[in-house]
Amino acid sequence: MSEAHDFERAWLAKFSGCLGEVAGEEIQEAIMQGSEELSSASNRKDVIAWSKQAMDQLDSLVDESKRREIMTGCACQYPKSDLQAMKKTYAATGDIDLVHRMSQEQFEAFLIHTLQLDDELVDEIGTRGWGAAGIRSGNTIIATKIPKSGFLVQYMHESDPEKKRQYYCHCPRIREVLKTSETFSLTYCYCGAGFYKGIWEEILQEPVEVELLESVLNGDDVCRVAIHLPASESLAVQEF
Repeated sequence: MSEAHDFERAWLAKFSGCLGEVAGEEIQEAIMQGSEELSSASNRKDVIAWSKQAMDQLDSLVDESKRREIMTGCACQYPKSDLQAMKKTYAATGDIDLVHRMSQEQFEAFLIHTLQLDDELVDEIGTRGWGAAGIRSGNTIIATKIPKSGFLVQYMHESDPEKKRQYYCHCPRIREVLKTSETFSLTYCYCGAGFYKGIWEEILQEPVEVELLESVLNGDDVCRVAIHLPASESLAVQEF
């Protein structure tokens, strides 16, 4: 497997870069030690052990705001090309409600045309409030992750809570952790929260803050993130 398509190597490169930029070279070197040979081909226990140690070190060496900045910088990113219509609409109108509706429509189209889900399942997902668009009130959006698309059908039919959490998580590393009794720092989940940060920062062209509310890594049924938009945006939005 080439490094370009190796999840572990690609993620480690992002993590290392964010560590160096935010926390400095000394902390970067200390935390990254032992990761040199890790890849997607590595024994999963080795990957989990190193990742757990890295998060523990990050928690002990770096303050909370910088930890969040580091981990959100490691996130997988929503395709920017799919955000350009919303970005242009916001630049032209300043209408967050309109952009939010566009985001929800794009998500529903993804469920129908890409995942090819039937109407009943699409309605169920909508009822649960899942999806990238989230639910908006004032200058806060609460986004509940949809289960990993490749396991969505299994998730919906699974009754065991532990197995549902394994199907739910998008991260291959954490899906493995959830199969064990290992504890793992919730700091890691700001990587997933960074997905939403990237979406709204691209649309608004302004910094936004994200806050982890729930995580399957913490025993919750879902992963839920609050996206706090710039305070100036709340004036243009009707609360509902």
